[in-house]
Amino acid sequence: MAISKLKFLQEKKTALTKQQRRQLADLLGAGKESSAKIRVENIIRDDIYIELLEFLELYCELLLARISIILDTLRHEVDPNLKEAILLVIYSCHHTEVKELITLGELFKHRYGPEFVAAVQTNSNSEYVPEKIVKRCAVDPPSETLVDLYLGEIARTYSVPYLGLKDEPPKLELSKDDDDNDSGSEGGLPEEPIAADFEQRPSVAKQTAPPKPQLEFDDLKARFAALKK
Repeated sequence: MAISKLKFLQEKKTALTKQQRRQLADLLGAGKESSAKIRVENIIRDDIYIELLEFLELYCELLLARISIILDTLRHEVDPNLKEAILLVIYSCHHTEVKELITLGELFKHRYGPEFVAAVQTNSNSEYVPEKIVKRCAVDPPSETLVDLYLGEIARTYSVPYLGLKDEPPKLELSKDDDDNDSGSEGGLPEEPIAADFEQRPSVAKQTAPPKPQLEFDDLKARFAALKK
């Protein structure tokens, strides 16, 4: 049930961001860049949320395939092959709209103990959950750099003016076709977690730039690439 809800949410959020992109293009075309910069933050948050849902769907499918291991009462510790999936669900379940994930988190609490679950949710020094997941559960506002990148790609895609284009890096080749062809996660997920892919991409920023904007740019690039599938 959780898997179907996750897929539904991805499709719903993806359709919403498509509509919002068109609306932002209209704002840019009308010269209302200040308004567009505020509204684009919603698209960025939704894109990050969709990535979190993709992670959760992937790992829920893994948990379902290996449910017999979880139910094996002779195993008192978390199975190493399922540890990453279990930790992700425990940490992220309260950061989504999927009630079934909260129920699953409670089942893990009963299975592995409240102390273990509390430690995972606290995640001191990223001991249990990697930064790539913590980042997608956070509610921090996007950086100005990321806002400009999003608006720049929307401006290119819809052929509307945007002053920030002159400072943009090379085009990420977002196609208008994505507005009619993609449906959330139907393009399929990579075998490895999504974030592991963009962490290996070459930097396009200056070497003296702080690391956070570069990670955000790579997140953006990965998202736009996925929309073309």
